[in-house]
Amino acid sequence: MNPYLPNTTAERDAMLRAIGVDSFDELTAGIPPEIRNPALTFPEPVSEMELVREIEQLAEKNTATSTHRSFLGAGTYEHYIPAVVPALALRGEFFTAYTPYQAEASQGTLQVIYEYQSMMARLSGLAVSTASHYDGATSLAESVLIALEQTRRKKVVIAAAVHPEYRTVLKTYLSAQDVEIVEMAADCNGRCAGTAVDTIDKETACVVLQSPNMFGIIEDMSAVRPACDAAKALFILVANPLSFAVVRSAGEWGAHIACGDAQVFGNPISFGGPHLGYITATKEFMRKLPGRLAGMTVDHEGKRAFVLTLQAREQHIRRERASSNICSNQALCALQACIYLAAVGERGLRRIAEINMQNLQYFKEKVKNVRGVELVFDAPQFNECVIRTKQPVADVITAGKKKGIFPGVPLERWYPELTNTLLVCITETKTKNDIDALVESIK
Repeated sequence: MNPYLPNTTAERDAMLRAIGVDSFDELTAGIPPEIRNPALTFPEPVSEMELVREIEQLAEKNTATSTHRSFLGAGTYEHYIPAVVPALALRGEFFTAYTPYQAEASQGTLQVIYEYQSMMARLSGLAVSTASHYDGATSLAESVLIALEQTRRKKVVIAAAVHPEYRTVLKTYLSAQDVEIVEMAADCNGRCAGTAVDTIDKETACVVLQSPNMFGIIEDMSAVRPACDAAKALFILVANPLSFAVVRSAGEWGAHIACGDAQVFGNPISFGGPHLGYITATKEFMRKLPGRLAGMTVDHEGKRAFVLTLQAREQHIRRERASSNICSNQALCALQACIYLAAVGERGLRRIAEINMQNLQYFKEKVKNVRGVELVFDAPQFNECVIRTKQPVADVITAGKKKGIFPGVPLERWYPELTNTLLVCITETKTKNDIDALVESIK
């Protein structure tokens, strides 16, 4: 008997007979012979010390923000993470018990979820928050599903300035449904809110805008909620939640639902994941939200207790009719966000957002004086801006890499009309010397 395969020969034969084949070879006959039993060549065994050394040598081939100046953004952002965040998040009490299936044994985790939800609700200016989702793209898709169910309509209006990958995920979610997706083009200033107002009609389930949008531009959305109310449609706002510290919150703009990615709060870039999506909403959608909500009550002794108040997941209710199958492992990412927000506080968060804006403005002023480089959009921006270079943008990126700089994300891959453009992201992690080096690299 193979020590790694617990089934006996008799048990394997019984399973093969049950599915109607005589042997394992017959079961795998459909697999091409050349890949059915590939020859595996493994190196000679090594000691733990030798293995660690080899892994470290492989890791040194990676480039990271610790060795390069990165001005990449487009949905994943480099922010300073206080040491207290990993110190607390990696404690065994949290790290090994993040799934609160037994409320009486998971009070610490449930309290963290409750506090995270409370912070996100307050920050976004909306009444209720979920316990987090996979990432910003799936949180948008789940938000749109809420709108479709609530309105019983089949038309989604979404701005072209919403992150292209978010829009792709949304299309995948809706690919099996009879839903029309209408994309609104951005105007010359990179904004879509004005077009949104003209696009909403009686068939619209929801209008989706992002602010700051894919180009870093803050949209003027003052007319969107009245237009949605007139058509009885929902207003969904995709937003970097850090921006709420310095600009109007989703609630102040009148959004019914706010969603996006909260990776900016205490979670590293980590090669693109894991992230944590967030959804906050007005109270009327509390029972429509996917995932779960933690609530606070008292036990039979009158002591404070935390519980999973609402759980619209297939593991708990309605099976295939549940509104979501969102996984719970994002609670670890939400935990880091909760610790981060508690550590920096309200004033600290606002100061971080202000430094982001000041650094971006410093870059914009510097780049105006560079011959052959221009700012593409003239509008208020947060974290990111778009520049166009006369020389091929691939050459700009190559030149920057040679100097240990990643100058930005080329936008032409998603927006063919934006040739030779870079989306440049500048956060509080960059000094004036870093920004000066960036400007020098793109001259």
